[in-house]
Amino acid sequence: MAGNPRVGVLALQGDVREHAALLSGLGADVVLVRRPEELAAVSGLVIPGGESSVIDKLSRAFGMQKPIRDAVAAGLPVYGTCAGLILLADEVLDGIAGQESFGGMDIAVRRNAFGRQTESFETSLSVPVLGDAPVRATFIRAPIVDRVGPQVEVLAALPDGGVVAVRQGALLGTSFHPEVDGETRFHALFLENARAYRRSDA
Repeated sequence: MAGNPRVGVLALQGDVREHAALLSGLGADVVLVRRPEELAAVSGLVIPGGESSVIDKLSRAFGMQKPIRDAVAAGLPVYGTCAGLILLADEVLDGIAGQESFGGMDIAVRRNAFGRQTESFETSLSVPVLGDAPVRATFIRAPIVDRVGPQVEVLAALPDGGVVAVRQGALLGTSFHPEVDGETRFHALFLENARAYRRSDA
């Protein structure tokens, strides 16, 4: 259908199926992306939660790091959740030795800012760009945004001021996992970006 963009979910590691199911439910044509030619065929990419250092290593092993960096630089809409947010950050403050990111967002992030998996938590967030209804947010070994550059828009923060959702152009990132809670509005925003990108690319 003309209104439904083809989008990819980076399928190297992490909660790939949850994102694919949510995007399919929103009417997107979803491709699991593991190779550069699959990336080249989509109008947007989701980088799922998982282990950022593992996704980084696998992206290099699969020859995906440079194609993703090039696609981001060319304006491809990308939405990163949790580990995906870390991978979109220009600066990872506490990465493991040798860890790299795709970059693109002028932010610094801190991995596992809330502690181990046993310290995961849920809360409600105000995200004005998504409307008045609060967002139910699940944080699982989540990162936090420690610094935002001048081009970065803060979409949501915790009561203590910790930044947990950001946007820079066609790049979107959240510390939490909307796909876990059936929260569709961030993915819908990503799909709007993908439609606009497809139109501009046509």
